[in-house]
Amino acid sequence: MWSENTCLSSPSREILQPPLRSPTDLFHSGHIVKICAPMVRYSKLPFRTLVRKYNCDLCYTPMIIAADFVRSEKARHSEFTTNQGDRPLIVQFAAKEAQVLADAACIVSPFADGIDLNCGCPQRWAMAEGYGACLINKPELVQDMVKLVKNQVENPLFSVSIKIRIHDDLKRTIDLCQKAEAAGVSWITVHGRNVEERHQPVHCDAIKIIKESLSIPVVANGDMKSLKDVEDVHQITGTDGIAKKMTFQWTAVAAFLYAEIVILLILCVPIISPLRWQKVFTIRIWSKLANYWNKAFLTIIVLLIVLFLDAVREVRKYSSIHSSDKTPHMPTPNAFDHIQMKLFRAQRNLYISGFSLFLWLVLRRTVSLITMLAKEMQVQMTLETEIAGTSEKAKKYLEENENLQKALKEKKTCKNESLSDAENEQMKQKVENLKEELKKMSHALTKKSDEISEVKKQCDYLKKEYDHLTKEHIKMLDQKCEKPKKKAQ
Repeated sequence: MWSENTCLSSPSREILQPPLRSPTDLFHSGHIVKICAPMVRYSKLPFRTLVRKYNCDLCYTPMIIAADFVRSEKARHSEFTTNQGDRPLIVQFAAKEAQVLADAACIVSPFADGIDLNCGCPQRWAMAEGYGACLINKPELVQDMVKLVKNQVENPLFSVSIKIRIHDDLKRTIDLCQKAEAAGVSWITVHGRNVEERHQPVHCDAIKIIKESLSIPVVANGDMKSLKDVEDVHQITGTDGIAKKMTFQWTAVAAFLYAEIVILLILCVPIISPLRWQKVFTIRIWSKLANYWNKAFLTIIVLLIVLFLDAVREVRKYSSIHSSDKTPHMPTPNAFDHIQMKLFRAQRNLYISGFSLFLWLVLRRTVSLITMLAKEMQVQMTLETEIAGTSEKAKKYLEENENLQKALKEKKTCKNESLSDAENEQMKQKVENLKEELKKMSHALTKKSDEISEVKKQCDYLKKEYDHLTKEHIKMLDQKCEKPKKKAQ
């Protein structure tokens, strides 16, 4: 039987709560669901009354053999006792026939909130009788048991759950759980060991995989001896003993989205001009961070895309469950509400990640546009100052030009008559002077030409003399050369 006794959920418990319509509502209440598991000879009324004083949310009876319970009134009186304060209460049965389990459920339905079919007891006598863990190898029988109890118990809020152990081949366990889910089981409690294991560590990873393959609540069982163990197992498995709050990554994405909205609103405030933002962007801190900006931008883009795709996958998963043929025939409204809740969370995560990704791109574009606009405004301001300076200079030049033109016009009108006679006389005198200078120059030119002709004559004479002297010099040289030859002979 179960020696460990708790299930998972979130950290706080509210003092005032609305009355529960069904035990399944506990899994949507937003706090840790503390479950007192069925323990042989312990989980009877006095023990259940005691643990309820310590804020136990849900109690199980010890395992009861359904056939003996239906057949013997004495067995009913000895095995099952309760009172008005003993709620919510789950009666756990060991059964191997669907009709016997349905009859037992009908007997206890006025006095309890649900039944649990034990498919996890590994004791040899139970498995030899066809009870307990041997049922995990008979998924069709478990499915028929759940359906028959659902059909024969008149109370629509009466829960039907099963407790199982895992197979060595986890696919078989997932197949069993999915068939039980299709039959309308309210929740499934998974003891994270196989039939042969006793004190070995619980396979939390297997519970997590089972949880991810189902849309109904999954309760984790095994090796939970304190609330810290409960929280640790919940963090690992994500099981539904808790109506989960937003997980850390989605909380971070939501906070990031709000930060993006605030930053964009501040950037779009019309009071602050782009030039002021440019001054802010040129602070030393931003210049140091600019080296890592592109890497950080791309990293955040990748993370948001991964989260967005994960949210799309979740939405498609729960939308397909919601629109499948099983949904209209779902036996309990709580299972349908649970799927709706999962779909809502997936859609919420999709919107958060999608808008965060979109606003991150918009924020990058906004910052770049602000910087570009600030640069254009600076260029425009410099051009405006230059244009203003040149226009002032042009005005000054135009005024000076007009003043000069006026002065010239006045001078021309006053001096035209007096200037004309004086200029004519001056021109005549200049002409006379030029004529005299021309005569002098022509006379000097004739003299120079005569001198040049005389110089030419002297040059010709000197040339002749030079030729004559060279001839005489050659002759003398020849004579000197002949005298030594004669002496030698």
